[in-house]
Amino acid sequence: MALQISPSILSADFARLADDVALISGTADWVHVDVMDNHFVPNLTIGLPVVDALLKHSALPLDCHLMIEDPDRWAPQYAEAGAGSVTIHAEAAKAPIRTLRTIRAAGARAGLGINPATPVEHFDDLLDEIDMLLLMTVEPGFGGQRFLDVVLPKLRRARQMIDGRDLPVWLQVDGGVSPETVERCVEAGADVLVAGNAVFGAEDPAEAVRNLRAQAERALLR
Repeated sequence: MALQISPSILSADFARLADDVALISGTADWVHVDVMDNHFVPNLTIGLPVVDALLKHSALPLDCHLMIEDPDRWAPQYAEAGAGSVTIHAEAAKAPIRTLRTIRAAGARAGLGINPATPVEHFDDLLDEIDMLLLMTVEPGFGGQRFLDVVLPKLRRARQMIDGRDLPVWLQVDGGVSPETVERCVEAGADVLVAGNAVFGAEDPAEAVRNLRAQAERALLR
């Protein structure tokens, strides 16, 4: 599949989210929305009301990443609201198969996220239930963290798991993706790249997306 860029609005200006999203509407593929509840992770960001509002103003589909304590309860509501993709965390879900199937039934792509220390091999049997596997390349909770190279071998193993079963599952990386790390991510097997500060911290977010994509595509060709 073609490489995709999903800029995270965690690094955008929360007072002007619609305006910031508009800046990337011609270059990005998704808008990555980090939902945090101050329980699963030590941070509180935005929730369903903001997603509802963004859906009315975004020309791009929303890629909702739920870093919350009870995704089984809340994830279906994000899908029903109109999110294009909803990712739950394996460490938080108590009934992941049921929740993933409910997300799909509501019309969204179903994603499964795992933290840096969580072995990816544990979820081989769930690959048929998901559309995207998200590997955190920082500890979840805050933007602007340093990329954890220790996750790269896990990323390679995830790529092998997916390709070995010939599944149409996207492999997303989230955390510390920047011009300095994007090529390593792609070379290890990622095809969906979440970038926050590298996009919304740039003087020209649209140009930052174009540059990241160009770097990623060069790495893919190698």
